[in-house]
Amino acid sequence: MDAFEPSFAIVVGHEGGYTANPSDPGNWTGGRCGVGDCHGTNWGISAAAYPQLDIHELGLSEAHEIYRRDYWNSAQCDKLPAPLALLVFDAAVNNGVSQAIRWLQAALGVAQDGVAGPGTIQAINAQANRVQALCAEFQSSRLMFMTGLSGWRTFGNGWSRRLCTLPFQAMQLGVV
Repeated sequence: MDAFEPSFAIVVGHEGGYTANPSDPGNWTGGRCGVGDCHGTNWGISAAAYPQLDIHELGLSEAHEIYRRDYWNSAQCDKLPAPLALLVFDAAVNNGVSQAIRWLQAALGVAQDGVAGPGTIQAINAQANRVQALCAEFQSSRLMFMTGLSGWRTFGNGWSRRLCTLPFQAMQLGVV
């Protein structure tokens, strides 16, 4: 089963449509509040990650293409069990592909280089019977990271809801 479509629907559902909150560093083309222009975020595609895009006019089909190419494919999510693929994909969108892969590698107990290469994929295949434990370890690392972000005070309630909801959504994609 290709888990991209249901995973995309879940992640884009968390992300929602256009916002341009000046307190969110992702809304700025420079990646920090007050640096560059505040072009916002649309469907989870941020001005910080894509400073040349017209974020306000970005359509859902364009976001779909970006999500598959730059996040799903880059994080090798098609090689992961569906529940874990959703968690890694969501983290790749929110926290960057390299960071998401590092959390996955930490959960797998392999070297954390932020690249889902052959060693990472081999470890996933060898630990296919530990999907639930891998998901829990991945989410734990992500939660610890997120609570340390400077934006936690402003956005933490929403981020917490998302992080708590994702494992239940992942269960719908496969046995966890």
